[in-house]
Amino acid sequence: MAQVLQSILPAARSADLIVGPHGFDDAGALRRSDGRVDLFTVDFFPPVMDDPRAYGAVAAANSLSDVYAMGGRVKAVLNLAGFPADWDQSTTQPIFEGAVEKILEAEALWVGGHTMRAAEPFFGFAVFGEVEEAQLVTNRGAQPGDWLYLTKPLGSGTLTTGVKRGRTSAEQAEKVAQGMSRLNREAAAAMNAAGVCAATDITGFGLLGHAANLAQGSNCTLVLRAVALPLYEGAGELAADGVFSGGSQRGRASLGERVEIADHVPSWLADLAFDAETSGGILAAVPEAKHEAFLAGFGDPASVTLIGEVEAGTSRVVFT
Repeated sequence: MAQVLQSILPAARSADLIVGPHGFDDAGALRRSDGRVDLFTVDFFPPVMDDPRAYGAVAAANSLSDVYAMGGRVKAVLNLAGFPADWDQSTTQPIFEGAVEKILEAEALWVGGHTMRAAEPFFGFAVFGEVEEAQLVTNRGAQPGDWLYLTKPLGSGTLTTGVKRGRTSAEQAEKVAQGMSRLNREAAAAMNAAGVCAATDITGFGLLGHAANLAQGSNCTLVLRAVALPLYEGAGELAADGVFSGGSQRGRASLGERVEIADHVPSWLADLAFDAETSGGILAAVPEAKHEAFLAGFGDPASVTLIGEVEAGTSRVVFT
């Protein structure tokens, strides 16, 4: 969509449009007269797991994530859902129950939505949030010397693909479902408290794709340390055996020269870093002087991993 709109949609016609479709940010941002910024985003996808309740929870957490990635608070949501004609209430109600739990956890208002019959099921939300303009986080503010933190493990695409192929254990599936359904609300508050101004969430473009957008938005080089990447239990073994979602090869093909992979990085780990994530963590560029304040914002600082740093240079990612 962004590529098409950039060629046919006029540039911003209002000084109040801070972020629109011509950039690489996670949500649209519109300035208000009271010093705050309204945030707008939408996301939905087909089932990534067999458990309907878990699917609803993950879809909700994933939809909310773009607002959190920009340091915002979620205010209201509109549901978007499409279900096959043969799905009855015993299937659809748990989906809504899982989603409601997450919307309530976010302290947001579910104000409506639209449901339709669809050959292929989908579920998600249009999300409306807000943030103080001084606390707005975009992908344009990373600076050389910043430390790069990741707030969730990687490998959800590999593990959910493994579920479909009967390769992921029940325990592994449960753990990755818990991780995907965890809100990035705490990360947004930590960024606000520390004054972080550059971040993105890791979803459909994978770690390297979203890192490349952050590098391009900030016109700098992101150096990511392969040995530092946190992985969900079982993701490494499946990846080494060639289990990935379709996003891995698409990422490799589309990113081209924007990502440089060191020769010593195992091919399976590079593929995993290209692979799509569902409801992944926040990749935050934190100034060195603020990293302690950032980590203090998490109930469990051990859940946050330092995976690299920002360097001066062209808009690219070095995976080493």
